[in-house]
Amino acid sequence: MNGWLFTAGVGPVDPGSGKVVGVTIEEQTHQVMKNLGAILSSAGFAYSDVVKATVHLQDLEHDFAGFNQAYRHYFSDSLPVRTTVGSSLNKILVEIDFIAGHAQ
Repeated sequence: MNGWLFTAGVGPVDPGSGKVVGVTIEEQTHQVMKNLGAILSSAGFAYSDVVKATVHLQDLEHDFAGFNQAYRHYFSDSLPVRTTVGSSLNKILVEIDFIAGHAQ
């Protein structure tokens, strides 16, 4: 599949139950990445196709290290460019959106 995939902000919500998964930044980051992985896969993309990520953390100062450790688990040595900001999120600790692309 050629082209681009743009996702909106994805949170740590279980698609089946609609409930937030996890209470720690690590748990919530893993759920967000699983959700994004499913979106990527359904459109014919993989984590290796991600070229840009925008990350919103409820508490940037407190949660950045834990988020970063969990996030890196999904990528090989080469990480996509990323903007990480502190944001006021409603009852979640992290939200991420991706831009993914295939070489034309």
